Amino acid sequence: MIWRREFIMLLGGAVAWPPAAQAQQPALPLIGFINGGTADSAYDRARGFRKGLGQAGYVEGQTVTVEYHWLDGQ
Repeated sequence: MIWRREFIMLLGGAVAWPPAAQAQQPALPLIGFINGGTADSAYDRARGFRKGLGQAGYVEGQTVTVEYHWLDGQ
């Protein structure tokens, strides 16, 4: 009877353990890139921006998140 109780407690602890053991990934810094034109008209600026990020040691999607917003002249 004692063995059964210990087994149930062990099994219950094993079920609860995996979610707690998983390390939560830290959120990446977020940069907003806002341009008044269209995505096509600002291609060179966005490319230069990405190049500058790389030169500063940032890798988009790995060390920093970038959200692009195009206002299309509005």
